[in-house]
This record gives sequence, structure tokens and C-alpha cells, in this order.
Amino acid sequence: MTPYERSFLSKILKPPRLRKGDVIGVIAPASPMKPELLESGVRYLEGLGYRVKLGKHIFKKHGYLAGTDKERAQDLNNMFRDRRVHAIICARGGYGTPRLLPLLDYQAMQQQPKVFVGYSDLTALQLAIFKHAKLITFSGPMVAADMGRGLDSFTEENFWRMMTSPTAFGEVQRPNGESYGVISKGKVTGRLIGGCLSLIAPIAGTRHMPSLTDSIFFVEDVGEVVYRWDRFFAQFRELGLLQRIGGFMLGQATDCLPPEGEATLTFEDLMRDFIKPLKVPALMGLDYGHGRVKHTMPIGARAELEVSSRRTRLMITEAAVS
Repeated sequence: MTPYERSFLSKILKPPRLRKGDVIGVIAPASPMKPELLESGVRYLEGLGYRVKLGKHIFKKHGYLAGTDKERAQDLNNMFRDRRVHAIICARGGYGTPRLLPLLDYQAMQQQPKVFVGYSDLTALQLAIFKHAKLITFSGPMVAADMGRGLDSFTEENFWRMMTSPTAFGEVQRPNGESYGVISKGKVTGRLIGGCLSLIAPIAGTRHMPSLTDSIFFVEDVGEVVYRWDRFFAQFRELGLLQRIGGFMLGQATDCLPPEGEATLTFEDLMRDFIKPLKVPALMGLDYGHGRVKHTMPIGARAELEVSSRRTRLMITEAAVS
């Protein structure tokens, strides 16, 4: 750990809230997007009264990456260094963000904290940013992948409320008033840490992984069949990460079922084998992930998780923006 990292070890930063007229930087730190979807997403943001600045290399292609590592990291670093930019929303996920972690200017993120939004492959970036810069970021809809296709009203309302309101979000409710599934009971307060399971795995045990001690750990994924989830949970258990968490939430498992007729365990089986033995409050059914209808999750914000026979709920107990 560097002296710089030690000096900010306990200081959690919140970005300033978004206001109409602010400049939103749009970058592609992972894979290339369809230009027409990016254009549609930019029109959406401008229609809401925001100004948009595109990253210099946003239209680059390098195999399955949106430019070289140097180009993609440069766009991200430049957006954080630019005092005219108030927020950064990624165009899409895909592949390649773990390659950028040694190239990022974490000190610039500390000096000029701003809203940073993405999910899926962006998970690796967001966890590293919280570890090294102690900045709360947002696992939520992206410009081309989501805004360019049209946001679901539930997703849209909760996203902009999270971005613009300097008050605690409060209860994270399901869209149709449904109940959460109970894995194990209890009550805990802690910081929300998590994201896409297959992107947490590459940095677990490295210098870029934030502490999970007493955290409320949440996961989701897309296109990863159950035996791969099994493998990731086994890895986290052997690293001692699961044993440190204060609570757990299972989000969306999108397109994660094996072909019909193929032998498999269920997600309930995985929860029984890996999560219930931890004896921490844990739930299933968090509306977060790759589905069209989803909550935006503030990575690093404080929350309260209660799972009991009387009620099961998640409360975000502090504002994620200042």
C-alpha cells in the first residue's frame, strides 16, 4: 500500500449530484458499441437537459475491445481530469476492463470525484476505484446498451433519483410489489459491495479488490450457467472472502440456465451450499443486473439489510451523491 493510499484509507468520497446543464462524459472502456445506439442514447441525455462530451477514442475498435488499453484508459483518465465534466457514463460493457486497472489515475478520482456509471464488465473498474480512490460509483444503465434502446420507466425513475437527490434513497422495493426470497435471516448494516460475478472473480485476491469485511455483498451475471457460479463461489470461499461478509443479496441470473435436459443444480442449491452456512442475513430476488428492469446500486454506500419472518427489505441509508 502506498502512502497515498494509506492517507485516504478511511475517507469515503461521494460525487456531487447531477443537475440539468451539467456535462456528462461518455466513454467505452470495454467493448465497441453500435454507433446508432450511442447516438440514440446521447439524444436521450441531451433531451433531459444535459450536455454530452464523447471520449476521444470512443469509436475505436481493437478486436473485441473499444481501442487499445492505453486509449481506453486515456479516455477514462481524461474525463476525470477535465473540470468541465460532471459525470461519466459508460457506453456499454463487454470485455477488457480488468486490463485497465494498473493504468488508471486514482489520484485524479480523489481530487475530482464525479458520478461514474456502468455495470457488467465495468464491475472490475468500479471495485478498483472504490479500493484505491474510495469513491462511490454506480452500477446502473449505460448510454448505448440501455438508454439507446429505451429505459424501462421503473429503471429510469430510480436511476435519476439516485443521481440527482442528495438524500438517502431509502427502501429498495421490487417493481411489482413482489417479496424477496429468504436465504437466511438476520439484520446487518454495511457498505454495498458487488457487481457482476464473473468480473469480481478476476480481481478477487488481488490488490484491486476492496475489503468485503462486514459488507453487504451483492452479485448478478448473464450467460454464466450454474456450474460456473458454483466455481466462482468456491473460489471466493477458498480465498476467505465469503466468510467476511455481513450480508448477501442474489441479483438477476440472466440467461444462466443450461440447455433443457442437461443435469444441473439450482441457484437455491448454491445458496444452501455456499451462503446459508455463513449465518448472515441473505436474500434472493434483488432486481439488479442485466435485465431490462433493474435498480441502480451505489457501490460503497451504506445500507441496512433485514431478513426476518416479519419483513425482508434493503434500505440504502445514506445519500450516494453530495
